[in-house]
Amino acid sequence: MTNNVEPQHSSPKRVDRVLITGGTGSFGKTMLRDLLDKGVEQICILSRDEEKQDALRADLRDDRVKYYIGDVRDRDSVDRAMKGVDCVFHAAALKQVPSCEFFPHEAVRTNIIGSENVIRSSIAAGVRSVVCLSTDKAVFPVNAMGMSKAMMEKTAQAAARELGPGADTTISCVRYGNVMYSRGSAIPLFVRQIKSGKPITITEPTMTRFLMPLRDSVALVHYAFDNARQGDLFIKKAPAATIENLVAAIKQLFGVPDHPVEVIGWRHAEKLYETLASAQDLANSEDMGAYYRIILDQRDLNYGAYFSEGDTDTRSYNDYHSHNCEQLSVQQIEELLASLPEIALDLGRTH
Repeated sequence: MTNNVEPQHSSPKRVDRVLITGGTGSFGKTMLRDLLDKGVEQICILSRDEEKQDALRADLRDDRVKYYIGDVRDRDSVDRAMKGVDCVFHAAALKQVPSCEFFPHEAVRTNIIGSENVIRSSIAAGVRSVVCLSTDKAVFPVNAMGMSKAMMEKTAQAAARELGPGADTTISCVRYGNVMYSRGSAIPLFVRQIKSGKPITITEPTMTRFLMPLRDSVALVHYAFDNARQGDLFIKKAPAATIENLVAAIKQLFGVPDHPVEVIGWRHAEKLYETLASAQDLANSEDMGAYYRIILDQRDLNYGAYFSEGDTDTRSYNDYHSHNCEQLSVQQIEELLASLPEIALDLGRTH
């Protein structure tokens, strides 16, 4: 049952050495800079892309960052990067819905098997905390990307259940919706189309999507690290908007209210709206104010608990999705967009 509790404000836990898998991605780079600002002693980056690592190295020029070329699919390369680590933020993933639709086994290899490698390596190395990044697409998944992320969550939860409370390693997950201006997402595409004079291409104007700045996803991961119990899954409450209003806000912000928009139809395996938490999730959760804590189901293979002792609590909850949460107006979306450093750069402003 959902318990309404006062928001927790625990003191940040000290960490000396952090590993970020997928550390050259949008989240990884933002988290890296945040950790450097916080004075973390050493941050290890594990990723496959040597070009991105080289660019990041040249940009930062900080001896506290240690770079490892490797792939989460390869346990040996994970083990090498894991030595001496206190905390792992597992962000490496295949994230693009169409790519995973056409190459689903690649999603399995990275998002499921790769995550198992990271989790087992962390346990073997005695890491204190592992936070695995998931997505709203893992709830009621209709595409390969969401299915693989749902299995990533199950993989993390199974390991947490196996370890139990009081283990040296705490495993938790976070789940969030679309990160605004992340690589490959809609907002930078729309901005590029405006700048190049091409029509803005949208799939379905009435689709709704959660809107979360990168800074909020970093805050969510920190919150999980500071507050997680074994197997917890944390969700940041977020507002949403229709694609139609999102596009209107971008056009308004860039001063091109009459820029043409072309409706191209639904892409492979798209949803009309995204769900951050199911009714079943919320029936076993705590409302932490700005966050939900979804508590690990600790039942073992006692089948009576599954088949004879049903759970009636879920009937009193609604799914938490982008159609029934706070809906932003065009003006509110514009204000949120204007707060993003990337948008400021695109507009030629100093942020």
